Amino acid sequence: MASLDVLKANSERGGADLRPALRVWLMAVAALVFVMVLVGGATRLTESGLSITQWKPVTGVLPPLSAADWRAAFDRYKEIPQYARLNPDMTLDGFKTIFWWEWSHRLIARVVGLLYVLPALWFWARGAFKGALGRQVALATALLALEPIVGWWMVKSGLSDRVEVAQERLALHLLIAASVFGTAIFAAVGLGDRPREAVPRGFPLAAAAFALLVYAQLGLGALVAGLRAGLIYNTWPLMGGRFLPNEAFAAADAPLNDAATAQFDHRLLAYAVLAFALAQAVAAVSAAPAALARRAVTLAAVAALQVGLGVLTLLFAAPIALALLHQALALVLIGLACAYWSVTTIRIRPKRSEKVNSCA
Repeated sequence: MASLDVLKANSERGGADLRPALRVWLMAVAALVFVMVLVGGATRLTESGLSITQWKPVTGVLPPLSAADWRAAFDRYKEIPQYARLNPDMTLDGFKTIFWWEWSHRLIARVVGLLYVLPALWFWARGAFKGALGRQVALATALLALEPIVGWWMVKSGLSDRVEVAQERLALHLLIAASVFGTAIFAAVGLGDRPREAVPRGFPLAAAAFALLVYAQLGLGALVAGLRAGLIYNTWPLMGGRFLPNEAFAAADAPLNDAATAQFDHRLLAYAVLAFALAQAVAAVSAAPAALARRAVTLAAVAALQVGLGVLTLLFAAPIALALLHQALALVLIGLACAYWSVTTIRIRPKRSEKVNSCA
């Protein structure tokens, strides 16, 4: 029996209907993850991610509280290559600026953990996690447990030989956060009321494929950011007067370590996302229930807006405001894609009376 049916059956037997509370909890988790990712983006864009060179999951919640503590934190930062190569003239006040970005990012991550774990234990004790919902919550739990480990692994990559974190670790860190975000939205939408009209065959598979395509594009965007690939080829639609720049795919490990290849792949996949979204919208308007069609059209509109915003971000060489807005809209797009996917998987089951009549 699906998790939604279990929760409904519980409420019909006189128990509390936990679905509204579960939806609020899951959407609150998604909202906080959204904020955490945006603060993380600002941390990266301001070169603040390496300002805290230690990982203290519990005591690290407290920032430096005295002048001596601040000097000690600044001295630890002075020991890494980023200070020597990029910020040798940085003052203590300048260090405090980048410190607060990274500290805020880590603090929000801790808040996400608390907001997730404590209510999850309460719902679990009441038997709310059954069937599909139980599997979704288990996936989100595993990802949330992995995220800080990968985050510190990412930070460590920039503490010895580099002046920034490794771009592939940055991409993995973002993708895990996006997975938690998308899973929470998928689960919350799945707890809603069933649609009145059946979803046409093939739509759930197409919705899943679209969500995965947007997810892959998000990962490529992280590689572009980590490689600073938005600072080259600031023209559109061509790159250096060519559709495919000369140096693209020249490196054996492209696009992981090649900025030109990463930007080219990111452009190409953006076109694929937009084409898929438009085709999906046309199909939905033609054959799907009106509510589902509206969702598909909204997805296509947001995808088009995101492509346009990406072009603007590139043309202006990725200023912080545009880059953050581009990242925020990417999360909105993947959230909408997961919500759309979830709606297409909600199947209509006839009522008992309808079953009797159909057998008569």
